[in-house]
Amino acid sequence: MMEIMYEDRHILVCHKPPGIPVQTAHASQQDMVSMLRNYFADKKESAEVFVIRRLDQPVEGVMVFAKNPQAAAVLSRQVRDRAVEKEYLALVEGSFEEPEGVLEDYLLRDGKTNTSKVVPKGTKGAKLARLSYQAKKKITDAEKLSDILIAGCPSQTASLVSVCLDTGRHHQIRVQMAHAGHPLIGDKKYNKNCPKGYLPIGLCSVRTSFSHPVTGQRMEFCVQPKGKLFEELECL
Repeated sequence: MMEIMYEDRHILVCHKPPGIPVQTAHASQQDMVSMLRNYFADKKESAEVFVIRRLDQPVEGVMVFAKNPQAAAVLSRQVRDRAVEKEYLALVEGSFEEPEGVLEDYLLRDGKTNTSKVVPKGTKGAKLARLSYQAKKKITDAEKLSDILIAGCPSQTASLVSVCLDTGRHHQIRVQMAHAGHPLIGDKKYNKNCPKGYLPIGLCSVRTSFSHPVTGQRMEFCVQPKGKLFEELECL
């Protein structure tokens, strides 16, 4: 279930569970916006729900919502000005020759398939995508890999990677990591090695930092991943 981490009259910060979309047009499907509206209704509070930055449906982690148009405008401006910091933990295939680095690509989004791909610079509609990464942990002992990790990673070599976004493009981490030869474990869209059947995706938004839209105070929120992939990894 959704966990409220912080709330005042202007913003709300929560831990989004994996598998829940931020917002959907399907009336029968629960999403974060409807859950928050119900939460406010239960408190008899007339707050609105403004999405500042989205997380993909299979991805868990910390999210910030605004509760009024003024706060939403200020936070959205911070996003545009790249004043909002976002850090992710990703569980990917393979190991890195360089323990840290920067990935810079041009991404083109296909609205019909809801996917993005790396394209040459100058391609019409393409946008620059930049992220930095740091390899935190390498897992090579097949005997220590759980069944769920082995199913998602046929190469039986995985890496836990910290990723910081400089831009916020559609499926950016998933696309850039796959293009670099390190697709996310459990990623049905971009990992061709991913087997059939459900697997949790190895991606969590673990930290965000921003300035409060009213007080200007710098705020930081961190979460621990709760998904099965990360739980299994902690046991190694």
